[in-house]
Order: sequence, then C-alpha cells, then structure tokens
Amino acid sequence: MTVKYSKSFILGAIILGSICSYSTLSCKSSNNIHPMTAVPAAPNYADTTQWYTVDRKAPVDIFYIISTETGNYTISDTAYHYADTYNDSIRPLLLGEMVGVEQILCGNFNFYSPYYRQCTLQAFTSDTLMQSRLPLAMGDVRNSFAHYLAHYNQGRPFILAGFSQGAIAVIELLKGMDSATYSRLVAAYVIGWKVTDDDLAQTRNIRPAQDSTDIGVTICYNSVRDNSCAIPMLSDGNRMTINPVNWRTDTKPAKLVSPISPDTVTVALDTHTLLLNVSGYSHKDYIIPLIGRDGNYHSLELALYRHPLRRNVALRAERFFNKHIRR
Repeated sequence: MTVKYSKSFILGAIILGSICSYSTLSCKSSNNIHPMTAVPAAPNYADTTQWYTVDRKAPVDIFYIISTETGNYTISDTAYHYADTYNDSIRPLLLGEMVGVEQILCGNFNFYSPYYRQCTLQAFTSDTLMQSRLPLAMGDVRNSFAHYLAHYNQGRPFILAGFSQGAIAVIELLKGMDSATYSRLVAAYVIGWKVTDDDLAQTRNIRPAQDSTDIGVTICYNSVRDNSCAIPMLSDGNRMTINPVNWRTDTKPAKLVSPISPDTVTVALDTHTLLLNVSGYSHKDYIIPLIGRDGNYHSLELALYRHPLRRNVALRAERFFNKHIRR
C-alpha cells in the first residue's frame, strides 16, 4: 500500500517538533469513484498498543483525548471515515499529537491517551455528518476511559483534557461520570469547542471555572482575531469561557509572550460572544482545511497558551491535594 500525506499542521512545531493536527491521508486505489465504505475494527484497550502512556508513578493523572488528525482515505477501493487505530500508516498521525500534548501539559504527572476511531475531518463539514459519525468515536472514548479507571488509575485524582473532537469527548465523559469518579476530577479542559445549554442540562458535572484554582470545574475557550472570524460549529451556543492567560471571566485583557512567534499578544474575553479576542499576533497561522477561516485561531489553542496551561494544571492539582488529601 502506498500512502501519501498532505502538509500536516504542526502544533507549536518551533518548540515541540512533534505534534500534528488535521492531516489528510490518501491511499492509492484502482477505483475511487464509488468506493465501498467500511468501519475499522474497534480498539481493544487491553492491548497496550492502543495507548500512549507515560507512567511517572505520580499521584495525579492526565487523561487526554486527541483532536481530529485524519481525513477520509481509501484502501483497495474501500473508503474509510474513521481512523484505523491498527493501521501503521495512520497511527503516527495520532501519536504525534499525544507526544506533543504530553510535553505541553504533563510536567511531572502521569499521562494516558487512547487511540480511538476518531471521525475524519470531513465529518465536521455538516451537522448531519457530525451527528451520524460521532457516536462511534465517542463510544471508543467511553470504553477507553472505563478501561483506564479499572486498570490504570488506581483511585488517583485525574485531569481530563481534550482538544477539538477530543473536547467533545471530554464533555461526553463528564455527562456519563458517576459521583465517585467525579469526586476525583481535578478539572476538565474543553479546548477549542463549546459547552451548550443542552450539555449543561444533561449533567451537574459541568461547572464553569471562575478562576485559576477552583477544582472539579470545566475550562473552555475559543480564540479569534476578532468576532467575525468565529467558526459557528466550534463556538455558537457556548455558555462558558475563561481567559487562560489571567484566568478571569471578565473583559480585563492579559498580555502573553507568544511561545510560537516573536509577538507579545493581548488576549481579551468578549463577554457577549464568549470568544477570546487575540490581538498582536503577526505570525501566519495555519487555516484548518474545509471548515477553517483566516483569523480563527483554532489551531493555536494549545500551542499559544502552552505555558499558562501547564502552570494551571499543576496549580489546580496542588489545590485539589490541599483540599482533599492534606487535611
């Protein structure tokens, strides 16, 4: 099988050198006009190859769900709309983000990230496709999280985090989380997606973060150059946002020295749209294929805020221990 990769979005490549998103995979086929479609085999989470883990024997875990790393692809006249977690041509796309985000967020914590049959990017070109294809991907994530709790977590406090499609999965995990598991949640990071009224109506486990140290809360944000650059699918109907630089929910702006460009940017929360307005960023940004637009900084949601996010994960974990463990 011959595989050709398009240019991959390298998230913070200047610093990390290994984290990609929205890569497109295509495989040569003798007939790609009307290919049959197939669903890859479900991951077996007892198989360690279906995980990227870093076990530091730490008292806190990070459970991270990756974003959309694949496009539609065809193998031997068969079309696939989900990532095949056993395919050696696709796995590096998924692994790249796992490795990069572990470097961004983890610090001294343990890190667990499952491979899953994520929807390909084309699923997000319409609400109909997204709603029909997401359940399979979310089912894999639920199964991986159940395996993590049963075999890896060992009762430790944990942080949930996900970006884009992975952020949708974080919301779904929160909806299905029992009270005993939720009591060990340090915080949940819904990065580059939205929390809607419908989400809030389905669970009490989603509580908006109000500052830098509250625990058991959900952190959510979307970044744009200005409000006209919003992508409706990502942010319309959102009901919570916090500025990940100053950890405020009001309009007070915050300065951030960009780790991926020579700029010092200003990040301000618009309390009407609940978008983060980022000014002063001059570096040419990657535009997501199919659904992206110039001035929407979806591709920067992890890399741009890498330093405050890493500090915040550690700060909230410390607060959790001070409240629940060191009493």
